[in-house]
Amino acid sequence: MFRVRTLNNIAPVGLNLLAERSYEYGADVEDADAILVRSANMHDMQFPPQLKAIARAGAGVNNIPIERCTEQGIVVFNTPGANANAVKELVIAGLLLSSRQIAQGVQWVNSVADGASELKKMVESEKKRFAGPEIMDKTLGVIGLGAIGSLVANAAASRALGMDVIAYDPYISVDVAWGLSRSIQRANALEELLAASDFISLHVPLNDETRNLLSAEQFKHCKNGVRILNFSRDGLVNEEDLIKALEDREVGAYVTDFPTDTVAGKPGVVAIPHLGASTPESEDNCAEMACRQIIEFLERGNTKNAVNFPDCYMEPAPGVSRLIVANRNVPKMVGQIANVLANEEINIEDLLNRHRGELAYNIIDLNEPVSDEGLQHIRGIEGVILARRLY
Repeated sequence: MFRVRTLNNIAPVGLNLLAERSYEYGADVEDADAILVRSANMHDMQFPPQLKAIARAGAGVNNIPIERCTEQGIVVFNTPGANANAVKELVIAGLLLSSRQIAQGVQWVNSVADGASELKKMVESEKKRFAGPEIMDKTLGVIGLGAIGSLVANAAASRALGMDVIAYDPYISVDVAWGLSRSIQRANALEELLAASDFISLHVPLNDETRNLLSAEQFKHCKNGVRILNFSRDGLVNEEDLIKALEDREVGAYVTDFPTDTVAGKPGVVAIPHLGASTPESEDNCAEMACRQIIEFLERGNTKNAVNFPDCYMEPAPGVSRLIVANRNVPKMVGQIANVLANEEINIEDLLNRHRGELAYNIIDLNEPVSDEGLQHIRGIEGVILARRLY
C-alpha cells in the first residue's frame, strides 16, 4: 500500500482513485511515497528519503524545487491541459475586458448606485466614457502555443470571434501544429508578432529566458495602444516599464490574472484575482490527472507528463518483473545495469531507455525479480540516482 500526502485541497474525483487502490492519503500522512500539491510552497520542505513523486494539480511548478527533486530521484509531474479550457475562456473574457472597458463601467455604476435618484439619466450621460472597439477583424498575437495558447488561438480565429491571429512559438510541437486552424499566421520572430498585433496574449512558462519577455524595448515594436493579456505567469511583463507605457498610452490596456502591488489599481489595468483555473471542471480534471500519474509511476514506473524526468511509458506485460532505474546520461550505464542482472542469471524481456538532458531513465522488464542484493549493486553504480523494483 502506498502513502500519499496532500498539501492542498484536492478534488474528491482524484482522491477516489487512490481510495480504490487502498492508498493511504491525507494532509497528515507521514513518510509519504508521493505528494499531491496545488499552490503550497515546497521550496523549504525537507523530503523524506522514501518520497518518490510529487504531482502538481496544475500546470505551473514554480512552487516546487525541481533541481533538488531531480538530485534526490523524485519525479515531479504536472497536469498540462487539464485546466486549459478554463483558462482559455477567461482569456476570451480578457479580450473583451481590455477592449470594451466593461470592468470600468461596472465599477462606475457601483460607485454611483447608492442614493442616485436618476441613475438611468446618469447612465445615458456617462456611458460614452466607457466606449471601446470590437474585437472582430482585429489581430491577436499569441505568444506560446502550448495547451492553452493553441486553444486561445483557435477560438479567436473562429468564425464566432472573427479575429486575425498571428502566433509565435519556436518550440511548437507537431501535435499542436496539426490541431491549429489553417488561418493562423506564423510569426518568424517575436518582433514580427509585436508589430502586427492589436492584442497580445502571453502563454509561456516563466523561466530565465522568458522573464521580462515584454518590457520597454519590446513596447517600441508594438502598435500604439496595444492591449496585453497575461494569463500565464507573473514576471513575464516588466511592470515598471508597463506602467510607464500605459501612462504614455503606448499600451492601451493590461489585463492580468496575477495582481501585484505595482499594477493593481493603476489606470488601464484590469487585475483579476488568479481565477484562470477556478472552475469545478478544472479542479476535477487536474486532480484526476495528477492522481492517475502518481498511480502510473508508483505501480508501473511510467513518467508521462514528468517535468524533470524523460517522458516514458511502457505497457506492463504479463509474467514479468519490472525494474526502474534513473541515472546520469553517461556512457556504459545500461551495460553496467545489464551486467548486474546477468550475474543473477536474469533475462531482460523488454527495455525502454530515454534521456532528457543530463538524465536518463530506464523501464526494464525481467523474467524474474532482481534480488535485494542485486538491487543494492545497481544503486551503488556511480551515476545511478534511483533504482526500484516494482513487482
